[in-house]
Amino acid sequence: MARVKITMPEHFTFRTNIPVRITDVNYGGHVGNDAILSIIHEARLHFLTAAGVKELDPGHTSLIMADAALVFKGEGFHGDVFTISVTATEFSAFGFELYYRITSDRDGRSFLIAEAKTGMLCFDYTVRKLARLPEGWEERLSQAK
Repeated sequence: MARVKITMPEHFTFRTNIPVRITDVNYGGHVGNDAILSIIHEARLHFLTAAGVKELDPGHTSLIMADAALVFKGEGFHGDVFTISVTATEFSAFGFELYYRITSDRDGRSFLIAEAKTGMLCFDYTVRKLARLPEGWEERLSQAK
């Protein structure tokens, strides 16, 4: 069976902490795969805010997710506080890639929970078409802390 592989960057510019909610836990007693995507969405908003970029900015350039890849590495549980490291790379005329590494410290050890990548495209909701990456975004996203 072919597996998804993500080549992760060596350095991440931004970190945020997100607690695992009981609603993130599935019938297996651990964080569900759907919850991981929601958690990286929240981390993305924290990252964009730190960069001074809005995901949805009516009348201006907004962002849409073109693709997502998730690789599960370990289990997360209710009560964990995930540390999500985020970085932006691979800028193009219309978008960029965001990479995420999710870890959790538990019982004096650090556990790798998941790695992910989302392809982000600039979008103009007024005309409902792709838009060019605004001037200054690459620098702001590359330096978000």
